Amino acid sequence: MSDKLQFVQTLFPMIAVIVSVAIGGWVLTTWLRVKNGYPLDGAWGQAIYPQKNEELVERIKLISQENAQLRAELGSVKDRLANVERIVTDGAHALDREIESLRLTKN
Repeated sequence: MSDKLQFVQTLFPMIAVIVSVAIGGWVLTTWLRVKNGYPLDGAWGQAIYPQKNEELVERIKLISQENAQLRAELGSVKDRLANVERIVTDGAHALDREIESLRLTKN
């Protein structure tokens, strides 16, 4: 009987440390979620307090509009870059011909 008791007495501090670390980790992650505005999860992963306020919806709209503007600007930059690449990689003779043809069409 004393062997079992001694085994439990040596094992109990390790179990207590593991349980304490697990609970401390759970408390820390829950605090970080609340602090940063993430919804809390239930036992099956469902949101307990889903946050959807008007300010958040407005921010999403503004970010979506900005995203569309940036995509359009990126498209124009890609077109300009393609023209610059064509000019740089094109032979000097072909570039001279294009410039001369443009001069002739103006006159």
